Amino acid sequence: MFTGLIADLGSVTALEHDGEGALLSIATSLAGDLGEGDSIAVNGVCLTATEIDSDGFRAQAMNETLRRSSLGGLQAGSPVNLELALRAADRLGGHVVQGHVDGVATVSAVREEGFSRVLGLDIEPALTRYLVEKGSVTLDGVSLTVSALSEHGFAVSLIPETLQRTNLGRAREGTVVNIEVDILAKHVERLLEARA
Repeated sequence: MFTGLIADLGSVTALEHDGEGALLSIATSLAGDLGEGDSIAVNGVCLTATEIDSDGFRAQAMNETLRRSSLGGLQAGSPVNLELALRAADRLGGHVVQGHVDGVATVSAVREEGFSRVLGLDIEPALTRYLVEKGSVTLDGVSLTVSALSEHGFAVSLIPETLQRTNLGRAREGTVVNIEVDILAKHVERLLEARA
């Protein structure tokens, strides 16, 4: 489990596809805090660190993960948001994030508003029902607040800290990001369906 508070902006050093999945090599300052078998969120996707060295780690992504997320489109040099798994004694500063992405969102608009930057995002219609204004959403692993809803998606407002410390500061129209909707909304829907 994660909180959506990014601990480091790492960099992909290699991405090897073999038809059965992909092997990612990522440089990060978090390597000293990782052990083999530990979970780490990479752009919001929960992966398992399989090899660790002083400069970073390696992790595998199966084809299901590559189909559902934007990880398959990464290349050497791509910046990636990284978060270590939550410990029981840690603060829950963002919201409950599983690292099980629901799909991708595409940036459809970018505009400056005071010191913040507003991103408009388009998503598949099946995911819009899980979003509410001022509710939580995770984009590339970053815990954010939905600032507005639209016919095809939603908007988020990014403060300078988020723009500087995450890859969302590089987002432009057409950028594809991973999205995880609030798990509580999905559970409530499932429970209500069962009652009906």
